[in-house]
Amino acid sequence: MHLFSQTDIIKELNNLGKYRKEFIFIINYQGDEAYILELSDIDPDLILYDFNGVTNCPKGHKNISLPITWKPQFIPFSEYRHSFSIIEENILRGNSYLTNLTCATSVETNLSLKEIFEHSQAPYRLWIKNQLTVFSPEIFIQICNDEISSFPMKGTIDSRVPDAEMQILNDPKESAEHATIVDLIRNDLSKIANNVHVPRYRYIDKIITNKGELLQVSSEIRGKLKLVFPEKVGDILYNLLPAGSITGAPKKATMKIIRSAETYNRGFYTGIMGYCNKSTLESAVMIRFIEQQGNKKIFKSGGGITAQSDVIKEYNEMKQKVYVPIH
Repeated sequence: MHLFSQTDIIKELNNLGKYRKEFIFIINYQGDEAYILELSDIDPDLILYDFNGVTNCPKGHKNISLPITWKPQFIPFSEYRHSFSIIEENILRGNSYLTNLTCATSVETNLSLKEIFEHSQAPYRLWIKNQLTVFSPEIFIQICNDEISSFPMKGTIDSRVPDAEMQILNDPKESAEHATIVDLIRNDLSKIANNVHVPRYRYIDKIITNKGELLQVSSEIRGKLKLVFPEKVGDILYNLLPAGSITGAPKKATMKIIRSAETYNRGFYTGIMGYCNKSTLESAVMIRFIEQQGNKKIFKSGGGITAQSDVIKEYNEMKQKVYVPIH
């Protein structure tokens, strides 16, 4: 399976679009490595995918028949607090308004990566043999002919919290964080689209996990493409990468802060994955992500930090996102 480098990714994507091929793409966080495969070339023994119903998997959901062992080994709070303090200092200096801080958590489980993929209930799923599995609830962009849509997801709360929906929608920190990301995505889309607008703002999605139900807050942003699709699909994607919801604002400056604060390599985590044909594109941000590292499974998760963030709450949100959507 060929891993494309940055100089060839846009060219390959545009070329496949030009010739109206059907293909999937898997691009890492930095945008400098990618798997790009025509559907006819995909070996299901190596890659399984389900991108909002576009899939090479058998139809139907597999029910889990054994109790799930799930034991996360979270990084110490002191280590998280150190990374948080680097971000907090940069925010106070005005270098960033919002920074996404993520961590790597080792998880002991009786499930293989493939079993997690097969049993997870999520709109966007991916499994790469001996490498990773993803079960993402977050759309990156969708394209249908000349219309592009993005659905940034910012804000998570346990539904068992009293008045959970009201709490998260009325929380000043969560409101400010979501508004910042929506504004960032609007600006990103304006590079490649006209008439960019927000038809739905801060609506609630429900996600059922092995630990209970979570509520997540999303918005919908739409526009009309300036660039020709699919001939310029590579240019379209790279004008938007990396996703604003997993970096922050302003994007370039915030990415430098992330590099100084995080203690591991994101790799493909928080990159994007998706499917493209002659008239449509489906894609997701690669969150809810487990990577195989030797004999360990590493779950990568995080959240947005603002001037109003509380370090204990952010640490707990990072831990809350270490789940599998299996029930």
